[in-house]
Amino acid sequence: MNHSIPPRALLGVALLAVCTSPRAEDETLTVVGKRSQHEEVATATRTATPAKLVPQSIESVKASELTAFGQPTLSEALTGIPGVNASGDTRFDGVTIRGFSASNDFYLDGLRDDMQYTRDLGNIERVEVLKGPAAVLYGRGSTGGIVNRVSKVPQKGQASSVSAQVGSFDSRRFAADLNGEAGERVQVRLNLAQEDKDSFRDDVTSKRTLLAPSVNWEITDTLNWLVQYERNEHDRTPDRGIPGVDGRPADVPIESVYSDTRRDFIDDVAQSTRSRFTWDINDQWQLRQQLGYTTLDSQFDNTYVTSVKGDKVTRARWQQDLKASSLTSNTEAEGQLQTGPIAHRLLVGLEQGWQDRTPKLYQNANPIPAGNLYDPGSLPTYDGAMKLSSDAHHRVRGVGLYVQDQLSLGDWHLLAGLRRDDFTVTSRRNDLDKEETLSVTSLSPRLGLVWNPIEEHAFYTSYSKTFTPVGGELIGITPGDKNNNLDPQHTRLYEGGVKSDWLNGRLATTFSLYRLEMYNKRSKDPLDPTRVILTGLQRTDGIELSARAQLTDEIYLRGGVAIQDAEQVKADADLQGKRPMNVSRQNGQLFAGYQSGKQGWFGETGMTAVGDRFADNANTTTLPGYARFDARAGYRWPQWEAQLSVENLTDHDYFVSATSAAQIMPGTPRQLHLTAAYRF
Repeated sequence: MNHSIPPRALLGVALLAVCTSPRAEDETLTVVGKRSQHEEVATATRTATPAKLVPQSIESVKASELTAFGQPTLSEALTGIPGVNASGDTRFDGVTIRGFSASNDFYLDGLRDDMQYTRDLGNIERVEVLKGPAAVLYGRGSTGGIVNRVSKVPQKGQASSVSAQVGSFDSRRFAADLNGEAGERVQVRLNLAQEDKDSFRDDVTSKRTLLAPSVNWEITDTLNWLVQYERNEHDRTPDRGIPGVDGRPADVPIESVYSDTRRDFIDDVAQSTRSRFTWDINDQWQLRQQLGYTTLDSQFDNTYVTSVKGDKVTRARWQQDLKASSLTSNTEAEGQLQTGPIAHRLLVGLEQGWQDRTPKLYQNANPIPAGNLYDPGSLPTYDGAMKLSSDAHHRVRGVGLYVQDQLSLGDWHLLAGLRRDDFTVTSRRNDLDKEETLSVTSLSPRLGLVWNPIEEHAFYTSYSKTFTPVGGELIGITPGDKNNNLDPQHTRLYEGGVKSDWLNGRLATTFSLYRLEMYNKRSKDPLDPTRVILTGLQRTDGIELSARAQLTDEIYLRGGVAIQDAEQVKADADLQGKRPMNVSRQNGQLFAGYQSGKQGWFGETGMTAVGDRFADNANTTTLPGYARFDARAGYRWPQWEAQLSVENLTDHDYFVSATSAAQIMPGTPRQLHLTAAYRF
């Protein structure tokens, strides 16, 4: 079976992306005086700025588009976005952006949400993917970019809805989006969801619930208070996929599971409480204060493959009891002023963060007997003793102070920003009675220029930089490790491109070229393999094209394509010249849709294409490229809506991601979903 992407498929995406776009219903805005499909975004500048005037690539996708054909994981849903690849499994969401891992770069309403769990999109309005370093506004990390989920908020006159969805593999989901008003100045909203489903994978099940109330209080004409809460509970069978053999995914049925499904489990409860005060001091200045508190309570028991030799698999059993919390306070002042002919939009912010993570891990005390790769149902259950592997408590304290100025003079728009971060991590190993604290300070700049000589076209160039300190990714260090005192890794972005409107604002395109490089990556000292030095270089050079179009009142297109060359230019001997794992050279999507007004028939069909990737950084195992076709059709009445969707229309076998060469996740075969919704 040929798993590579047909050249005609990639060519079709590349050629047709120039006239593609998500449906622009209720999304148009004025850019330089004319209608445009370039949306207004907040993630890139933390101010309401048209994407056309942002000197950096950003994708804004409605959650309804991400879930149009089912209920994928967040990492699977984002794979069609140019430059984004999936890298997670059933344990947690994970993506790579422009060749770099972004699994710790998730945000919710602009606040850090980097814990390891799977996120439900039932309370999300849209997802914004900012590509490239974002430390100038968000602090550490964001090597390849960030993923910011923008949640639903109460609004005056907002309709309510309830929906039911049933589908393949005994999938059932019931959801409600309830809106109301308690007087002239108070709006309330409640999002609920209950989902139960099996899987095409043997004995893998999932059950999740979502509860998300919110209240918006217009205290006065100039003072507003928004309070939101979200509780996401997800109980599921851990599944890390199938192992690789001889450089490819093992030739076994895609239903094959190597967990101990009779006992294995993951139980997560993630909760988030957020408050946002906004005070319009006058027509020019606004003060806002945002406070967020997130917790994760997670337990798992998981048996998984660690290696393959011949037709035998070796497995390990791990148990974890994890509790994590994150408290973030962000205070910003935004104002507009004029200095002669130059208009300024100033932003000054202070962010403070407190994060705690207490993982307690156990592993099998005795070896688990090897089992038959080709008969996973006969793999032995390990009921032997478990031994403590680690008992740790990690704490991170961070303070960031930043300033940004958006200057406009005629056709020129300059974006300049700088942030100073103080980062401190303290880790204690209770089982070893060791503790260590590290502190670093870093400056993160961004400078971008937009030239808008013709009203329809905005040319831009930008430079930005970020830092990744020791202990700042999955937070924590190993006390006593001699490599703890390394300086942070730094990543820089050079990007240029053009954002355009065509066909009287019915078509919007973004074309970008970039070089993204981590220029002091940690690598082993060739003279002392136990010592880590900052001499590595990882680089991605890429071209991206994304677009959206409302070609007629009924027909819309959406899509994009990326070509990227990611390489570990200077690295350990076994990694030198290799491509980072889970990074394709090409990816993209192309969808065409029809909507007959607010009522009547609607439909959409399209393709997501991903090139081949490697399951490990040493490039020993290849995940073949694929092209997946999806389709949906439905009918809208004044209050009712019905839809039938088909994902993977051609029932193509493919692999979506990997967490190692022994853990490769197959993509879902053909699945159907029938959805009915009622609006009132």
